[in-house]
Amino acid sequence: MDLEKRDFLKISAITASAAAANLLLPRGAFAAVFDSAMPASAQAADESRPRSVQTAAAPFSGAIGMDACQSLDYNEMAARSPMIQASWQYLRREAERIEDRTLRALINDIYGNSSPRLANLDSGSRKLVWEQLNAAGYTKQDRNNFLPPVPPDMNDRYPCVAAPGSGYGSHHAYPGGLITHVAANVMITSAIVDTYKEVYGYDVNRDIAVAAQLLHDLHKPYVFQWLDDASSRVEQPLAGTGEHHVLSLAELIVRQAPAELIVAQACAHTHPGNETEENQVVNWLKAAAIIAGADPVRYGLLDASGKTLPLPRRQEGFICHLGDHDFVLSVPAVQWTLPVMREIAKRDYKLSDNDLRGKPFNSLRNMVYSQVSAMRLEHAYVGGRERVRALMHSVVRPV
Repeated sequence: MDLEKRDFLKISAITASAAAANLLLPRGAFAAVFDSAMPASAQAADESRPRSVQTAAAPFSGAIGMDACQSLDYNEMAARSPMIQASWQYLRREAERIEDRTLRALINDIYGNSSPRLANLDSGSRKLVWEQLNAAGYTKQDRNNFLPPVPPDMNDRYPCVAAPGSGYGSHHAYPGGLITHVAANVMITSAIVDTYKEVYGYDVNRDIAVAAQLLHDLHKPYVFQWLDDASSRVEQPLAGTGEHHVLSLAELIVRQAPAELIVAQACAHTHPGNETEENQVVNWLKAAAIIAGADPVRYGLLDASGKTLPLPRRQEGFICHLGDHDFVLSVPAVQWTLPVMREIAKRDYKLSDNDLRGKPFNSLRNMVYSQVSAMRLEHAYVGGRERVRALMHSVVRPV
């Protein structure tokens, strides 16, 4: 199980909307899966409500047998989920609403090909980066393991739409969980921007606040790689937070993103409202700059002293932080429903104790979560275990 977010602190598929935006990935097996499996209910978009994810009543594709469930990989599970597909469409629409052309192009480039450029560090560069991180106290990992391993399919446009939203015992830990997590956070962030306009009568830089949220977890497909047992890689700490956060910042430096965007995104895991909290953000930016081979002061990530964020501090970082709080409920949603799912798996799906610790149960939980979400399952649990059972049966038929 991941460390608590306070301590550890805390996309790619094809959709019809992406085609309209000329953002199709190369044709191949992965794209074909999404084209053929995506339900009509998820393909349709209600243009009268362009900012809605429109998934509240979206049906999934219907129950499948346990054998079929075990044969599906994470790409195929995400492809079958109207919830995930609609969330993906929503994120692409929000990217197109970014007015700044440079920011919009950056987001679309990353969403179209989420393979991280940081993975291409040569051995000499990796050694130097590790030495600097280690000397600064930002990593305790050995030199060969301080970065996630390069996935075997990294050069084939590593898919992000099927990535989990966090570690396997934490929030949105299912295929496509990253997409639903980011969609929720982007919607929350947009609402905060609108609220400030309505209540206080001024506009923050919406492009920066929303873009920071759209990109804040861009390294999670790399960090939380799927494993052979249908679980995901365990995240390591980096500069006092989960490594995905610092690596995502470093990725944006490598891609020469605007400094104000990177600073706002750095605030996702905590706010710079006091010296202690701001010092954490400063350290994340310094660690990211080391990895990317940049000077954080010269880049504009820190003030001239190198001790604070650029002054005066901008509000977009605070809004990004406020928007990144879907985890508050979604972490316990996974942790509270997993024991119930294991009991039902033994009784209704005839899984042994060994099965519960390996791929048979992991595949079952991945399929159920990817179609209805841990959030919806936990909400059903409030009404009793039988409601959880009914939801599981509606996705995977009992044996």
